[in-house]
Amino acid sequence: MKDVNEKLDTLREAIAHASLMAKPETIDMVKRGNVPKGNVLEIARVAGILAAKKTSELIPYCHQVPLDWVSVDFELFEEEIVIKTQAKAIWKTGVEMEVLTAASIAALTIYDMLKPVDDSLEITSVKLIEKRGGKSEWKQHFKTPLRTAVLVLSDTVSQGKKEDKSGKIIVEKLKKEPVEVVEYRILPDDFDEIKWELVRLSDKEGIDLILTTGGTGLSPRDVTVDATKVVIEREVPGIPEAERIYGFRRTPYAMLSRGIAGVRGKTIIINLPGSSRGVSESMDALFPWILHAFYILKGIRHNKKPKERYREG
Repeated sequence: MKDVNEKLDTLREAIAHASLMAKPETIDMVKRGNVPKGNVLEIARVAGILAAKKTSELIPYCHQVPLDWVSVDFELFEEEIVIKTQAKAIWKTGVEMEVLTAASIAALTIYDMLKPVDDSLEITSVKLIEKRGGKSEWKQHFKTPLRTAVLVLSDTVSQGKKEDKSGKIIVEKLKKEPVEVVEYRILPDDFDEIKWELVRLSDKEGIDLILTTGGTGLSPRDVTVDATKVVIEREVPGIPEAERIYGFRRTPYAMLSRGIAGVRGKTIIINLPGSSRGVSESMDALFPWILHAFYILKGIRHNKKPKERYREG
């Protein structure tokens, strides 16, 4: 199975259709409810819902998904029964396999119940119509990449006693985003130096996004948060809250981070933890969603709803 540990829970939705062809007189029997084996559509509905819930047991590489809702509906035409299945879940992976499995099993159930009265039955298609959710749906796009700076704040790294890993992780993960890293600097844990560097990057360089790593703990030398508080004009508490919630579910020590985030002018400054694991988890928690803030800051028109990434039919 694919490791989805780093993924964030988001609302996942999907719709699938299946089509079964039959003789007109067979369709009439279904409508009248006089098929020998019983109520075809109600039994197929139950079978489809059960199949959606059992998908991970039927398809080897499917994850177990805690489904919040499944529906199976039918539309009858002269020579065709169309099965429409839908599902929702707040989870790390999508529910497209669940709706496809539901549609398939519902179609097979109808086939089984009608085969004694119709030898022309044919399941002509099972296809995904729509899926929504996940990071790809929330990707942001800018005409010009956001100018970004990465600050590594550590006495030991600045003195050459330790190699920087966290800053490089940030830079590497940013390669997937619509940003350009224009500055990457390593500074000691010095309050004044950190403060003036944040001011320089915001006011003089016009940097859009500043990501700091290090200095967010409880050590006497951890002054990044204190310097950031002096520099920012408006705090955005939801950003570090998202970091800590995501991190706490993986490492309880995440609760000890004092990191904050805020806005200075049109620059967003975010404190990330100093550990390589902590910074990696924080990046997974924040991106790409944090980039939506720049549409607001820059007054760019944007859609209130996320873009539908897949639609057919």
